[in-house]
Amino acid sequence: MRKELHIFLTAIMFFTRIPCPRWIDHNPEYLSKSAKYFSLVGIVVGSIGALVFFGFSFIFSTEIALLLSMVATVYTTGAFHEDGFADVCDGFGGGWTKEKILLIMKDSRLGTYGVIGLILILAIKFLALREVPLKFIPITIIVGHSLSRFIATTLIYTHPYVRDTEDSKAKPAAKNITINMLIISAIFGITPLFFFNKPLIFIAIVPCYLAKVYLGGKFKKWLGGQTGDCAGAVQQLCEVVFYLSVIALWKFI
Repeated sequence: MRKELHIFLTAIMFFTRIPCPRWIDHNPEYLSKSAKYFSLVGIVVGSIGALVFFGFSFIFSTEIALLLSMVATVYTTGAFHEDGFADVCDGFGGGWTKEKILLIMKDSRLGTYGVIGLILILAIKFLALREVPLKFIPITIIVGHSLSRFIATTLIYTHPYVRDTEDSKAKPAAKNITINMLIISAIFGITPLFFFNKPLIFIAIVPCYLAKVYLGGKFKKWLGGQTGDCAGAVQQLCEVVFYLSVIALWKFI
């Protein structure tokens, strides 16, 4: 039990800014096993966003509460996945070879493609959540974070890690995922959908996975696999696709 707690807290430390005990570090052994808890980390992050929205909705308008919720989740993760999404936008927008794409993605500076990509995806998140029925916004936020992280985990499972640098902090978390780890991630990623109490909502998994297949195809074609930034981009896209899917499905549920 203590070992599993250590592995989970390692995932918390790696993917968020939430304080962890001093005995938790970036141990490669635990980090490589932490993928099974990526979706659970999503539940934690999504719950923070949902609580912030719920609390501020009693004081401010829905729009302001949503923006504050987004600020809370971005702050909690240190914009970890947003940064990956922006890097992918820059890399695939400005690179035409594997080497060039990887070089651009590794550059800490943000380019035009990344800026535009972030503005658009954050705008879509906000507008999509605004369209969700008010009482379902908190659970929609939680599921958006948990399900999208599960889908990102499937990318790590199906696509090999392609960076050659052994000093990459993301490498231990971006490879060697077993089927058992994937199943555990799926349980944490999908279970929150039951709180909608609307069976048709599970259809939203399909467009989310198709979005992953689309991006995964591009990553395979141009890079031969994936990097941590690629997984971050999948998480961001699938989160948005889930919100849009909820809006589309609401006519029928």
